[in-house]
Amino acid sequence: MITYILVAVSILLLIYIVIAFNRLSKRRNQIENAISSLDSLFIQRADLIPNLITTTKEYMNYEQETIAQITQLRTPVVTDKENPYLQSEEGDKTLMNIMARAESYPELKASAQFVQLQRAFTECEEQLSAGRRYLSASITDYNDAMITFPSNVIAAIFGFSKYQWQYATAKQRTAVDAKELFR
Repeated sequence: MITYILVAVSILLLIYIVIAFNRLSKRRNQIENAISSLDSLFIQRADLIPNLITTTKEYMNYEQETIAQITQLRTPVVTDKENPYLQSEEGDKTLMNIMARAESYPELKASAQFVQLQRAFTECEEQLSAGRRYLSASITDYNDAMITFPSNVIAAIFGFSKYQWQYATAKQRTAVDAKELFR
């Protein structure tokens, strides 16, 4: 009878060890998944934001050039007495250039590009923030399991170690200077 009790206790203990080991392993994998997801978002941000800024700069330059050309067309020229606002061949070339651009880009407006840039940046930062919160929660769950009895004993036996929370560097704590990015 005592043998059956010892065997039953041993089996229950083995089952508990397996369950605790699996729980710790899943939580550790959850942390690795959260870190990988954050890395994916960091890569997305690193690719997205500079490209959007470059595109926005190009649209701004296009609009500045167009406004400069229109202003130049409206500038009076004393050589043409009938219509002082048009310079003969140069005016025609500039007007054709503006018309061609307008046909190619009928909806081109820098303000819309800024709104798109702002939305993309905000969405990217919100996803990163959510990812960081998920990572912190995963680390907390895992570390809690590492310090509570009896899973702490099993963690020690199988070599599980605590994860460190992710802290921002001094550079990350400073605000991004968008003005600098547009230079």
